[in-house]
Amino acid sequence: MSVQAPALNLNASFAPTGTWRSRVLAFVLMIAIAGIFWVDSRYPALLKRLHSGTQIKATGALTFGAVYQVDRSMPLTTRVWRTSVNWLDANRVGMTFSFLFGPAALTFLATLPRRRFSSRYLNTLFGAISGVPLAVCSNCIAPIARGLFASGMSTESVLATMFASPALNVVVLAMTFALFPMPVALLKLATVLFLIFVFAPAISSREKSAELKITCPIDLPVSETWLQVAVSVAKTYAKSFWYVARVALPLMLLAALLGAFVAELVPPQALLAPVTLGGILLVAIVAAFLPVPMAFDVGIAYIIMTRGVPLPYVITILCTLGIISVYSASVIGKTLSWRVAAATYATVVAVGTTAGLFARFFL
Repeated sequence: MSVQAPALNLNASFAPTGTWRSRVLAFVLMIAIAGIFWVDSRYPALLKRLHSGTQIKATGALTFGAVYQVDRSMPLTTRVWRTSVNWLDANRVGMTFSFLFGPAALTFLATLPRRRFSSRYLNTLFGAISGVPLAVCSNCIAPIARGLFASGMSTESVLATMFASPALNVVVLAMTFALFPMPVALLKLATVLFLIFVFAPAISSREKSAELKITCPIDLPVSETWLQVAVSVAKTYAKSFWYVARVALPLMLLAALLGAFVAELVPPQALLAPVTLGGILLVAIVAAFLPVPMAFDVGIAYIIMTRGVPLPYVITILCTLGIISVYSASVIGKTLSWRVAAATYATVVAVGTTAGLFARFFL
């Protein structure tokens, strides 16, 4: 299985006296962007959803809130347009963070002499640990993942980060265990751990690893000043931003339309149908496709459970919605390879289908 080498050359060639200064500035930039997002937006929003408990609500097809109301009596084109706008509005903060943080992480990692371990499992663990505090959904993590892979991080690290960020965040886990019976919450956790620690290193082992030549576009003189370093880091950040945005931004707009189209195409009463293998598989396919915001999978699964949707369908949605999406899969395809993207999507669908069948026969 071949992997597309990133188009951005990032092979660090720093002068010895300038490396640490560049690293410090790049690190400060990365932490500043993350800190503002975490403190001002992400964690307050997640804690608010956690504290809402069983009163959690979702007014949009793909979002907790809505700028435009959508009624099933409207024409399909109108509903798709309005749902797309609602999705873009709901993700504006998270996407802004990801488009700023991804290039910052790329700029910082380019200053490090080593970005991966010799062991696939250590790389996977490192990716999972890195993803947990990020607290971004499967959509917002995609531009960040593109930056991480371009910096030289391994495939398994990137995939583990993408899975861990939306699903292993401590607040999201707290919501899951608070809203669902223990067996359901543990089943959800088991599927996430399988994707991270079994699937991610396995798919990486099937690749023909290509050595990535990382050429950081900073060429610093030995006698550089802080001002010279700041200018060089700023130039690198600008190039990194363009590398991430030129692919991730158009795909984001396309994903908004595709996600809205699929969400509005599915009839609301579909989940009330009798439970069948075909039904569980179809639910898994659709849920893994939809791009939803952080913790929406937990919230919507709980809401439909309280409205009488059969438990196998609820669990299938809980285990597939929000772990990947049409957007993150397309970014994986453009950044790693389309084979990895297809394998990731298919595995999430298979895991979700298995969880739904398990619920049907044992829960």
